[in-house]
Amino acid sequence: MSDPDLVEASDAAVETFWVEARRRAKLESLPGYLGPSVIASVRPPAWAFGADRVTADELLGLVLEGTKTATASAAEDYTATGEPLPERGTLGIVLDGSGRPRALIGVTDVAVVAFDEVGEDHAWAEGEGDRTLAQWRTDHERFFTVQDPTGRGFRPDMPVVLERFRLLHPRAPRR
Repeated sequence: MSDPDLVEASDAAVETFWVEARRRAKLESLPGYLGPSVIASVRPPAWAFGADRVTADELLGLVLEGTKTATASAAEDYTATGEPLPERGTLGIVLDGSGRPRALIGVTDVAVVAFDEVGEDHAWAEGEGDRTLAQWRTDHERFFTVQDPTGRGFRPDMPVVLERFRLLHPRAPRR
């Protein structure tokens, strides 16, 4: 989250959500005598899509309605921060623009490809705008140019991490 207007999630709110989500997503389905599984024991990272409150809420809304089932990020940002690339089975707690945990997602597929090799199927799965590859490229070139924490710069051949995911547990907004 790079926009100062984005609110960080409280540990208590994320932990409460995680307890509810892992139960409702049936992540604790192993018999008790085996002990808790690693996936049900370790709280996944909590993060928001996009770089500002409005975008975080818009993209979360697309996830919750089932339109957005994919995302993309700059591979070089992972290398620069030492953060491992996502893998199939990775879980994530998605926050809204106010820092409230709203969804648990599970990664179903990961690929690293050059920006200019991203296909129409991925653009459609991201669910944004008119869902065309042309719009995806315009929007993501702008995003990767503006959101450049490491100074990597945008290049058409830059490696991009493409993730597919499924919604495991949604939480309705509290009013």
